[in-house]
Amino acid sequence: MSLEDTALRNDIKYLFFFFLFLISCSKKHKEYADNVFFYSEFPQEKELKGEVIELDTALLRYPFRIRIKGDKAIVMDLHGLDHYGHLFQYPSFQYLSSFGKRGDSPTEMLSMENFRLQDRGVWTLDANKSELTRLDFSSSGDSLLRDEAVTLDEDILRPLDFAIYNDTMFIIPDYSGENRLCRVNCNGKLIDKIGIIPTIDEKALKNACPALAQAWRSFLDYNPNNGILATVTQLGEVVEVYNLKDSIHVVRIGEHGEPEFKISDGYGIPTGIMGFSDVQVTDSAIYTVFHGTSFKEIARQSGRLPDGGKYIYVFSLKGEPLCKYVLDHYVYGIWVDEATKTIMATDVNNDQPILKFNFG
Repeated sequence: MSLEDTALRNDIKYLFFFFLFLISCSKKHKEYADNVFFYSEFPQEKELKGEVIELDTALLRYPFRIRIKGDKAIVMDLHGLDHYGHLFQYPSFQYLSSFGKRGDSPTEMLSMENFRLQDRGVWTLDANKSELTRLDFSSSGDSLLRDEAVTLDEDILRPLDFAIYNDTMFIIPDYSGENRLCRVNCNGKLIDKIGIIPTIDEKALKNACPALAQAWRSFLDYNPNNGILATVTQLGEVVEVYNLKDSIHVVRIGEHGEPEFKISDGYGIPTGIMGFSDVQVTDSAIYTVFHGTSFKEIARQSGRLPDGGKYIYVFSLKGEPLCKYVLDHYVYGIWVDEATKTIMATDVNNDQPILKFNFG
């Protein structure tokens, strides 16, 4: 057989397998609903260098969330020794006071999963008590005082995040696996459930809903100015965008795909990657923190890897990829100010855990 014949046969073989690959990819994608889209690249990629903010106090053990409003900044400490929340002056980050005292008395908290700013106050979520608590700023503005507590309906399974929809409603992820989100009134009563987990794993949907819901644990944020609710998966790489004004729902799946897990004793055990750890919907875009580290690598490095993600992914309000920021620190939580082109972030790996990035 001549070299030309061998080359021709190899070309035909390559084209045949390439054709099969295209068919298999097409079939895989067609199994998803029409509102599911895939992305692998961002039109822009930029590097950002963080400025370390020097704090005058060593309060924070695991700074998980940061939010800023006016001249006040609040940092949530996921593993706080005495308190879960800390109030600072902004932008100086002078410490003012702490709130969310840790303890098991009726006025104390067993955990804090997240907090939200609203008007002159703050709402916090305690999953272990299944309770939302509102705190108001004192007249001097240098402390937060407990105002009311709302016990959540028993039908809401272990709430791990929440968003404020309006003065009368909250949105909480549904961890039963039956739906995607719960709508809850201001008294903690379940109004209804919406959406479904956008997976193609029909077996898990049918036989292992709670484990599937655990694997699909998502962080969420809502912006009342544009009606956009965004959710991002803690495992895998899935971004969902709900336009609550016109009921449009879009799912964007990155190259790492759906959350991967195996079932053990009814629980979902992660086997893929650490995905997103925070999301913020601004008036013009969706900002997320992305990790992308595999659990195999995490186990192999045995605690030597920095904790957090070194990427901030930016999507349009329709979920289209816009920009990928590569950071010089690993971060967990972010707060974005588009007016000043500033991102404040938390770094759980350092004694000085507050960072400032300029992206203008």
